[in-house]
Amino acid sequence: MKILTIVGARPQFVKAAVVSKALAAYPRLKEVMLHTGQHFDANMSSIFFDQLLIPRPSHLLDIHGGSHGEMTGRMMIEVERVMQAEKPDRVLVYGDTNSTLAGALVATKLHVPVAHVEAGLRSFDRRMPEEINRILTDQVSDLLFCPTDTAIQNLSNEGFGSKPVSMLKVGDVMQDSALLFSSHAIKPAGIKIAGPFVLATLHRAENTDDSKRLGALIEGLNAIHRDTAPVVLPLHPRTRAAIDRLGQRLVVITIDPVGYLEMLWLLQHCGLVLTDSGGVQKEAYFFEKMCVTMRDTTEWTELVELGANSLVGASSEAISAAASVNFGRKVDTEASVYGGGKAANRIASVIAGDGA
Repeated sequence: MKILTIVGARPQFVKAAVVSKALAAYPRLKEVMLHTGQHFDANMSSIFFDQLLIPRPSHLLDIHGGSHGEMTGRMMIEVERVMQAEKPDRVLVYGDTNSTLAGALVATKLHVPVAHVEAGLRSFDRRMPEEINRILTDQVSDLLFCPTDTAIQNLSNEGFGSKPVSMLKVGDVMQDSALLFSSHAIKPAGIKIAGPFVLATLHRAENTDDSKRLGALIEGLNAIHRDTAPVVLPLHPRTRAAIDRLGQRLVVITIDPVGYLEMLWLLQHCGLVLTDSGGVQKEAYFFEKMCVTMRDTTEWTELVELGANSLVGASSEAISAAASVNFGRKVDTEASVYGGGKAANRIASVIAGDGA
């Protein structure tokens, strides 16, 4: 049974590392990996393959840049060519990127069944391109691997229970990765901080492409760095360019984008996580750190309900206040909401038994 796995962005490399390892335990399964090139610089892409011991992709498309529609369209053209040549029995996609949607749509049009890892997530904000990607990918997938009970409920609310698909709660593969690689964490080069710090990430288009929101976030980060604790910000290239265009000064400690093992070190040693990412919200929880999320909505609503995540939007005052209150706070992770690190094995077991 041949599986074509489609990835393109940092979180997908991390997820694929553990799922590919689990798939390799089944001799009758052959996995072929396609990397769209959506994240293309070394620190955002190739370093993850090196650190996580993921086999180099058989196909690298080098498609990045442009509008969402242009990128997705170009990906579909090239993914279709690969799929017609490889003739996979199943396509495996992750998350909610343009790579995810392009792979799922092409597979469906070629009548190849699609398995979606992280199915059922909803922020209920259709202004987010990620929300559109995950909704459409779920609609064309027949294996829906859900990380939580909330994800199952979201799909049930949308009528998936009456469709000929399999909705399976398997847990979150990001927790598998955190548990597997945490002992291999690496301190980022050049980090010389004595004492706890705030780990921040800022890259989401809704923040970087809106000058008012971005300006407020910069003000909030600067205030936290001045009044609460040093802020360490691995700066995404697109965010750096947006800040340069805005002409506003960022006074926090900025470093180049880091690999996964360096990110694990930062998560282990920080006193608070401040992010607009989806995956980093969960990673903070895995390492018992409070998370302040600089978004208006989140797909990980259970973290808000558990009190592990404070959703503050783009208000500089709300961001700095939440950081002051939550810095150094340890989160209780006893609630096993993400499967306990066994998601990848569950996914591989289902795929191996599906028409194999």
